[in-house]
Amino acid sequence: MQKPLTVSQAIAHRRSVRNYTDEALDDELVKKCIENASLAPNSSNMQLWEFIHVKNPELKELLNTACFKQQASRTAERFVVVVVRRDLWKKRAKANAEFIGQNKAETESQIRRKKFALRYYQKLMPTIYGFDNFGILSSIKKISTWVSGIFRPIYRQVSLSDMRIVTHKSAGLAAQNFMLSMAEVEYDTCPMEGFDSRLVKKALGLPKKAEINMILACGKRSETGVYGKRFRVPFGEVYTERF
Repeated sequence: MQKPLTVSQAIAHRRSVRNYTDEALDDELVKKCIENASLAPNSSNMQLWEFIHVKNPELKELLNTACFKQQASRTAERFVVVVVRRDLWKKRAKANAEFIGQNKAETESQIRRKKFALRYYQKLMPTIYGFDNFGILSSIKKISTWVSGIFRPIYRQVSLSDMRIVTHKSAGLAAQNFMLSMAEVEYDTCPMEGFDSRLVKKALGLPKKAEINMILACGKRSETGVYGKRFRVPFGEVYTERF
């Protein structure tokens, strides 16, 4: 078996591949890459995501249509759909609290941290992710945060729209874990944001409150899979030192 690429090699190897061969992928290997995606850092460890590994030919065609039959979706051997599941916040908060509750706390410091963590998931998470009737609670939280922020540093992203951004950022981190894991074994991907989200959710039987973060076309790149040389603006334009 060929030696896996290093992290730096995988980053260099990864490209947005838009044309794939018909070579079959090892689905267990793809599944392992999805498992790596689930290890990504995420806000408050809430893990408000879901990864759907699409192998069924009929579903693949439905996703191809939902992706406007672009080149990457037409030739993909597999799809992985990254879904944001804010609607599962109660379940995820409860799972975190139960995990923390099972951990032994012996020293005073450990007991203090455990109590704080339990309050975090049992009290704070409902405030952040709970139902907001007509955005009234978000407005109250915004005003309260603004007033408190006059006197001290404070976390300001407290509205439901802010939390929507937070959960999508977490899902994006997971997607990057997946793409680099695929690159490590020299499988290729193309993250697609051009799709009809309603058709995708209908095809996959997802609930109304689920949101599609991105769809990843997967396969082995053909000779025409990469459209050209990688372009990046000069590093000096995006890098700044502060000493």
